Amino acid sequence: MPESAVPLLWSRKSELSEVLGFYRGLGFEVTYEQTRPYVYGAVARSGYELHFTARPDGVDAELSCLILVDDVGAYHGEFTAALRARLGKVPAKGMPRITRFKPGQTRFTMVDPAGNHVLVIQRDEPRELEYGGSAALEGLARVLDNVRILRDFKNDDAAALRVLEVGLRRYGQTATPEDLERARRERAELSGELP
Repeated sequence: MPESAVPLLWSRKSELSEVLGFYRGLGFEVTYEQTRPYVYGAVARSGYELHFTARPDGVDAELSCLILVDDVGAYHGEFTAALRARLGKVPAKGMPRITRFKPGQTRFTMVDPAGNHVLVIQRDEPRELEYGGSAALEGLARVLDNVRILRDFKNDDAAALRVLEVGLRRYGQTATPEDLERARRERAELSGELP
């Protein structure tokens, strides 16, 4: 049998059933659930597993793991459909939540009810990934590229909104109508004005 590594994420005793239910709703199989003498749970899907244990006292750090898949778009579509069916919406803020997904994107992040970040990444994602601020772009287009990185790769919506606001003030008068429209849509999403 080949060696393997299994991500171990946090879950408090009081939230274990909610965390496992979250993953069950996304199509995972709950393979283990225990609250005594200590918290431990496990889920499995498509040959990989996620395990959960109690967060040690005094530790506030968030945990995250990567899941490498062959079709990241299909996973995002399946997970957003499951969240919409279960919650009546696709949550973009708070916990749980899932980041948006645009055509051509190679990753997205889910945050479960315990605050664990699960990054789902296209297995053949290019090694030389452009991380924003491309020298080939100028003005508001370059700002929008940085917003994309802050939001989609760093999961920092607050920083993305700040960068966008500064960029609009600086380049709004000289930007193309297409970039201005993209910036308005981004601002509406980031500020929570869209459903």
